[in-house]
Amino acid sequence: LSSNEIHFATNSADIDASSNSLLSDLIEVANQCPNTKIEIGGHTDSRGSDNYNLRLSQARASSVMNYLIDNGINATRLTAVGYGENNPIADNESDVGMAKNRRIEFNVEGLSQ
Repeated sequence: LSSNEIHFATNSADIDASSNSLLSDLIEVANQCPNTKIEIGGHTDSRGSDNYNLRLSQARASSVMNYLIDNGINATRLTAVGYGENNPIADNESDVGMAKNRRIEFNVEGLSQ
């Protein structure tokens, strides 16, 4: 699942329909691990103001969280956090780097080894 991406409309928290299959797979995995808690972290590139990026990243994380809730994942297991541009994984000097920074990450707690 980690090699796939959730896509959104530009400057929007609307999840693109092309992401539905990935989200369905995520729901299936989450249902197999009912004791886990999942943080949904939204990230942006550095374009736009800090405030705008924080709001957009939070809206996107919340949008994913609401999708999961609407499809049967208990809300008490989920947290949505917008990080804005604060945690880049690539440079923001190129289109490729900025694209990598625009992402949703899932952090799972409670998996037993």
